[in-house]
Amino acid sequence: MWQPQPGWLALPGGSGPSTVGVWRAVLGSQAVVVKRLAAPQVDDPPELSDPHHFAYWRRAADVLLTGLVDDTPGLRAGGPTAVEEDGEGITLTQPWIEDSANSGLFAALCMGRFTAADLSAPYLSRGQLRARMQRVERKGGWRTLGRTTVADVAERLWARRGSLLDELDALPQVPQHGDPTPANFPGRTGEDVLAVDWGSLGHGPVGGDVGYFALGAREELEPLIDAYLIGLPAGLASREQVVLGARVTVVLTALNRAEWALARVADGEGALAGKYRHPAVAPHLRTLQRQFPHLEALL
Repeated sequence: MWQPQPGWLALPGGSGPSTVGVWRAVLGSQAVVVKRLAAPQVDDPPELSDPHHFAYWRRAADVLLTGLVDDTPGLRAGGPTAVEEDGEGITLTQPWIEDSANSGLFAALCMGRFTAADLSAPYLSRGQLRARMQRVERKGGWRTLGRTTVADVAERLWARRGSLLDELDALPQVPQHGDPTPANFPGRTGEDVLAVDWGSLGHGPVGGDVGYFALGAREELEPLIDAYLIGLPAGLASREQVVLGARVTVVLTALNRAEWALARVADGEGALAGKYRHPAVAPHLRTLQRQFPHLEALL
């Protein structure tokens, strides 16, 4: 059975469905990051073995093994990766990337430039937000949000989710990182961001990546969109299309996360409203509050 080596430092994150863990280690004199992916088992969800689903278990390894994002514009991998596969899974060993304190505006600019990348591979994800919404639907929708002060708004947007997703599908579909967070964009080389965690790489609606990024960024969505548009290839999409892609992505994702956080604590003792400040809940509610102008715009 695979085990991390003694002395490896466990890192936060690495919460994907197939991720065993992520560690910082030193090999010789070089600092590296080691990530372990577990192969699907018989009883695991079939989506882990679907090359087009965002949760496909080995996409991160395939992306780095084939060098697909070694020289892409805007966002690129951070250096050569050792990929070791065995019967239980895959171990990825990559150079440690020092934090360059990239601003959200620089990251958004680079995400815009990344839409010009030529990505072609049989394992790229697609329809990521639709698949996430289907997961929520199987769990009963935004039932816990229905017990809060945003119940009416959540109900209206839940009823419109199909048409909103159809609008995203009608937008220009562009290369996207798929999990664009500040933590996944640590480094910088010249005009490009050195990015990590390529497990959701694929194609999606223009503006989708910058909308997802806004959930964890210090900057508000509007200036991030402005920077993204500067990097976007001329003629690829209009500002209105980018705003739609970003807005639907940020709003539906923020609602999904708020529902997930509240549902985890809802059955405990005490009224639900008394749990809004729970440390596992409050950050998601604050993120949702930041998106109220865009939520109202969709209504």
